[in-house]
Amino acid sequence: MRAKPPFQIRNRYVLLFDIALTILSVLGAFALRLDDYFYLYLPAVYWMIAISLVVKLGVYYFFGLYRRLWAYASINELLLIIMAVLAASIAVSTIMMTLLLTHLLNFPRMALGIDLLLSLVCIGGFRFSMRIISETRSASAKPHARKANNVLVIGAGDAGALVVREMQRNPQLGLHPVGYLDDDPGKQKHQIHGVPVVGKLNDLGRALSNRPVDEVIIAIPSTGGRVIRMVTDICRLKGVSFRTMPGLYELIGGKVSVNRLREVDITDLLRREPAQIQNELVASVLTGKRVLVTGAGGSIGREICRQIARWGPQLLILLGHGENSIFEAMLELQEDFPTLPIQPVIADIRDLPRLEDIFKSFRPQVIFHTAAHKHVPLMESNVEEAITNNVIGTRNVCQVACNADVERLVMISTDKAVRPANVMGATKRIAEMIVLDAAHRNSRAFSVVRFGNVLGSRGSVVPKFKRQIAHGGPITITHPDMKRYFMTIPEAVHLVLQASAMGQGGEVFLLNMGEQVRILDLAEDLIRLSGLEPGRDIEIAFTGIRPGEKLSEDLWEEGTEYQKTDHPDIFRVEAEEAYIPADLASTVEELNHLAGESEASGIISLLDEIIPDASVISAPSPELNPPV
Repeated sequence: MRAKPPFQIRNRYVLLFDIALTILSVLGAFALRLDDYFYLYLPAVYWMIAISLVVKLGVYYFFGLYRRLWAYASINELLLIIMAVLAASIAVSTIMMTLLLTHLLNFPRMALGIDLLLSLVCIGGFRFSMRIISETRSASAKPHARKANNVLVIGAGDAGALVVREMQRNPQLGLHPVGYLDDDPGKQKHQIHGVPVVGKLNDLGRALSNRPVDEVIIAIPSTGGRVIRMVTDICRLKGVSFRTMPGLYELIGGKVSVNRLREVDITDLLRREPAQIQNELVASVLTGKRVLVTGAGGSIGREICRQIARWGPQLLILLGHGENSIFEAMLELQEDFPTLPIQPVIADIRDLPRLEDIFKSFRPQVIFHTAAHKHVPLMESNVEEAITNNVIGTRNVCQVACNADVERLVMISTDKAVRPANVMGATKRIAEMIVLDAAHRNSRAFSVVRFGNVLGSRGSVVPKFKRQIAHGGPITITHPDMKRYFMTIPEAVHLVLQASAMGQGGEVFLLNMGEQVRILDLAEDLIRLSGLEPGRDIEIAFTGIRPGEKLSEDLWEEGTEYQKTDHPDIFRVEAEEAYIPADLASTVEELNHLAGESEASGIISLLDEIIPDASVISAPSPELNPPV
């Protein structure tokens, strides 16, 4: 049975109640102050009633007290009521005191203060009574609702309390909170919204054994993957379902609510506790600026657009060559940020005249360059495309950015650009050189941010593993010792924005990727999150290392020094400009010529020649159809 709708009175009737309550407040103020002498001041009472009805109701309307659904009143509405009543009472008191001082009326001044207090009680009490009635009606619907699942909430902070409150207000959700677990000693054996804190996180196993719990909800957006892994492991052993709030980086610009609950994903297991962002620094770079994002339809580009949007740019330009992905990104941003000026642009960064027209039309001040071909096996088979897109496209972007006096450019790079063993990594390294060279030659705040793999991006290993699990296996892995750096997309972008604000020109920033993760461990975690067991329900098969792959990745060359920055998760590589060849421009032209002549072998030889410690030429010929 559906829950009863919230109790709500039409605003026209709210106005009538306010008229009556305003009259009662004035009468009550004079009666309480004067007692038996009340009738002697009736002219002042009539004047104050008339003034109050005109002034107070006008002020209440101005403050929006007749445009609210009071069944959902909260602290914000309480503050609004207080401000509206104070403003109205001050206005009435000013008029009445003027009449008193000009000897047009005579009345006790204390009546004005009593009227203020009575108005607060009457106007506020009436409105919040609607909320009380609404919640009572919702509570009365509980016996008729479907059986609710007993929920144990991990985290008794703001997020946990909000989630519990929403469960209580909406019994139709079928969720009944029975307790919290939280490590804060000050919260132990206390209640929040009538729900007790029954222990600490280490007590989860005991709590699930001693209490009738149907579901565990992790409501700590700032927690790391270690806690989530511990919770999910215990829940699996106890046969209890579990869900989580999104991580802090995913919640940026959003709200905590039951609607945001989702299944625990592999990204949650690899979460790290967030470091504090330097808001003022990022705001100085993005707020009120015209920002252009190349590759805005890709997974990284789209997340950059999401996070840029919350900083209030003057204009956000979405540039990409795939019309569907740009259209989807535009719709999502318009829904979440309806007042944000957005300009979708369909263009290819290899088209220099088109880029020049775009920059002349929109005059971007800040550029995030994410457009690139990134799939290692595909680029091994399409060497020429890797050159024209990753290298020539980046040169074009830098060239038009310099000609258009762009203030700041940030290129997104990869750990595969260090000691590259594949064409994709090598072309990204050349693109890095182009950006750094443009920064030094033109004294511009152009910089590079280099990081490893992100979970959930297009073509990443996680969607592939999920498809293989859905088909019953096997999961195919190239080598049991294959390791990679991993980071969630929102976390990586959060750090990219921070690094972009630090750049003064010519820097290569590295993101702290943590420890490398074995792909085998990642696959086993995904199988378990699917409710299955590795080796028993889903087999794992090893297919051999693919062309251009390394067993592990590097973020900088061996022996290279790096410096800490003001952010604990961002480092700066030292002396990266030393690796830029003096004849870079002619080398890039030669690569472009070889690509035009389809000279793949010549391209690979030249890449190995100009990039430090590159070994692209030693990569075996690619197999685009490895066994699965």
